[in-house]
Amino acid sequence: MKQSKKAASAGKAVAGPGLVRRVLRRPAGALSVGWLVLLTVATIGASLIAPNGPLDQDLGHVLAGPSADHLLGTDNLGRDLLSRLLFGGRSTLLAVGEALAVYLLIGVTLGLASGFLGGWVDWLTTRAADLLFALPGIIIVLVVLSVFPGNLHAAMITFGVLGSPGMIRVLRSQTLSVREELYVAAARVAGLTNTQILQRHILPRMTSMVIVQAALFAAIVVIIQAGLGFLGLGAQPPNPSWGGLVADASQAIDRAPWMLVPAGVPLVITVMALGKLGDAIRDAAIERWSVSRMSGHQVAPPARVETGTSTTNVPADPAPKALLSVRNLSIEIAGTPVVQGVSFDVRAGETLGVVGESGCGKSVTSLGILGLVPGGGRITGGRVVFDGVDLADSPAALTRMRGSGMAYVSQEPMVALDPTYTVGQQLSEAVTRHHRCKSRTARARVSELLKMVNIPNPDVVSKRYPHQLSGGMAQRVAIALALAGNPKLLIADEPTTALDVTVQAEILTLLRTLQADTGMAVLIVTHDWGVVADVCHRSVVMYAGQIVEQAEVEAMFTRPYHPYTAGLLAANPHLAGDGQSLPTISGTVPAPRDWPSGCRFAARCTLATDVCTSEPVALTQPAPDRLTRCIHSQQLLVEGAST
Repeated sequence: MKQSKKAASAGKAVAGPGLVRRVLRRPAGALSVGWLVLLTVATIGASLIAPNGPLDQDLGHVLAGPSADHLLGTDNLGRDLLSRLLFGGRSTLLAVGEALAVYLLIGVTLGLASGFLGGWVDWLTTRAADLLFALPGIIIVLVVLSVFPGNLHAAMITFGVLGSPGMIRVLRSQTLSVREELYVAAARVAGLTNTQILQRHILPRMTSMVIVQAALFAAIVVIIQAGLGFLGLGAQPPNPSWGGLVADASQAIDRAPWMLVPAGVPLVITVMALGKLGDAIRDAAIERWSVSRMSGHQVAPPARVETGTSTTNVPADPAPKALLSVRNLSIEIAGTPVVQGVSFDVRAGETLGVVGESGCGKSVTSLGILGLVPGGGRITGGRVVFDGVDLADSPAALTRMRGSGMAYVSQEPMVALDPTYTVGQQLSEAVTRHHRCKSRTARARVSELLKMVNIPNPDVVSKRYPHQLSGGMAQRVAIALALAGNPKLLIADEPTTALDVTVQAEILTLLRTLQADTGMAVLIVTHDWGVVADVCHRSVVMYAGQIVEQAEVEAMFTRPYHPYTAGLLAANPHLAGDGQSLPTISGTVPAPRDWPSGCRFAARCTLATDVCTSEPVALTQPAPDRLTRCIHSQQLLVEGAST
């Protein structure tokens, strides 16, 4: 019980605290937040904290160093530097607040509207953003100050307007991708207005990005405000400002060099804190789906496989001719097991299909092989041996293998492509990373990769951004990106799901051609039996986190040994005649928390008996090169033969 409680608590820890907790968990994030909070409280409460007024003079202690009466010393008029620093921070905070409010209001509103609505809204917004982007911001601010002398509010509002195109461009690119998500289409069908969709479904996806951009912009505003104060264009003397403090320190640097410390150090620390805070928020935002820490997991004992009536242990060593050997792989997310005891091999040059409904653990298994378990999940047991190296026990080896040994193509190509860089830039980055070549060689390789995936006019396409590509072309670019490191194994997670039938056929033909030309192995995750029949040599069927059947494709199609496999094969629209109902499997895949102790398919199986639900069903070998997790496989064969 104690161990289970510890495991549960550990699972909750992995599950994912909120964004704020994940930021504060990082030393840089905690220090940055601590400094910014301290600075804000101190400047707002300057009237209560400051030992003197900002204009009070002590002419007996001019240009004095730190003392009991003046903790940070005094300036050339005997004014307390700590007091002037705290009161001067108010103008800095106000400037940041004004510029940031305008920046976010314009940038977020127009960025979302441009990317989501498109049409004339997008055209008008992008043209206006391009125009503002071309204007020299600091010069425009100086012009505003010449028209409105000393009006820092007008200057900061102007700077916020001039800085907004950066936010508009970033959000527009991301929104163009997100608006194509199926859940956005479902929201439209449900009758939600554009405003509701933007507020409920689009903007939450952008929150961390907006915060990061805002933090970086705030750092720039601090520098600009201090620069204006240094030039005497901000708060007018004798009113305190951080830029004015730096200007005073520069004039007395030969007599009192200490003045530069209280004047400049807080300014530098504030800018650094805002920059580090942006980095911490970015890292925390992607933590839930980034690379999970694979080291330190507890390896479960080998599962048992039944051969006929006898039982033998799954071989702990990888298969001799296997490029990839997965042995008893178990994965959990938020403390809940989602994959248990999965074992299979992929030979060099072979295509293995992993089949099953949504929620069966197919994608999690493929991502677990790459060390990319989503949702803060982790590998809790098993081995992932690739080319003789156990990647589950060696994060360094896993890092080296990604891209060059194993590559990944997702079902959503836009997720794999950065919207802020052109196709050529992204491919060049991958080529340079894996081959350590010069830019000219990298560009030639990029053109070669685009030709390999049958993209016409590769030089033109390489200059395009992801949102300028069709779905099929984006998927081809994603495949080219995966091929940049000459991988031995390509893991393709439903690479044709989001494409129309014609493009699907083209992508499958491309995969076959690439495999024949390069000799790489392919692990393809799919729910489409047509894909399995078209490109795969062997197939693995998964259900509720387990493998329920494994066989060569032809044998599985002709003689399935598990009722779930038979049900999936029967639910083929092409097998139903006119006016006939399409065969279906009743019920749904149980959620991981609801997995039964016995056969996990029993609730949906017409062959299930009390024996099926009384205890776990082991994986058996009813025939050579066949595995099944069903005690009624022979009965299923008899019924299949009779029909």
